[in-house]
Amino acid sequence: MSLTNKEHPIKVLISKGEGVDLDFKQEIQNPRKIAKSMVSFANTQGGVLLIGVRDNGSIAGIKSEDEVHMLSLAASFFSKPEIRFTVQEYNLEGKTILKVFIPKGENQPYYAKSDDEKWWVYVRVNDKCILASKTTVDFMHNRSKPVKMTLGKLEQSILLFVGGREKTTLDEICNKFNLGKRRTSRILVDLMRLQTIRSHTTEKTEFYTSTNS
Repeated sequence: MSLTNKEHPIKVLISKGEGVDLDFKQEIQNPRKIAKSMVSFANTQGGVLLIGVRDNGSIAGIKSEDEVHMLSLAASFFSKPEIRFTVQEYNLEGKTILKVFIPKGENQPYYAKSDDEKWWVYVRVNDKCILASKTTVDFMHNRSKPVKMTLGKLEQSILLFVGGREKTTLDEICNKFNLGKRRTSRILVDLMRLQTIRSHTTEKTEFYTSTNS
């Protein structure tokens, strides 16, 4: 596909800048690293990788055959479950750019294999891949299962505590109710499944808010 005007689809994407559903990669040197990006998109809302585009939005171009092979390796060997993706090839400024679309995954959580051979779950926060908390991973595992929970006095107290604050961390809930992190995390997962609270992941921490606020 050869387009050169300012309405070129790749130019339009680049003009939006990197964000929660868009990432620029000058090249793929390591399938482990690209797996991390692919997994974070699949675990969040899906997104697009532009391969052959520098962080500042300038065009670098790629060797498409090598890049596609690396993508396939990242999606199959360095990700689990395997990541689905599609690739479109574009020509811009005489160079080849790959637009890689990763849909929101149907089998969350997705894991990426790290350099130490361990598997980790990542989510997309703004323009970064962030390691998911245990609470988020547990929620992904249990989201589709039937909720068998009644709200006892403790759960109702936690809901009132979270609802009365702008944002609340797991540690703050533990300290307020003298609970261990494991038990608190299980309660939060159940409350998230009941859609009474929601989690928010940032680069530095994770916090919770009431769905009624």
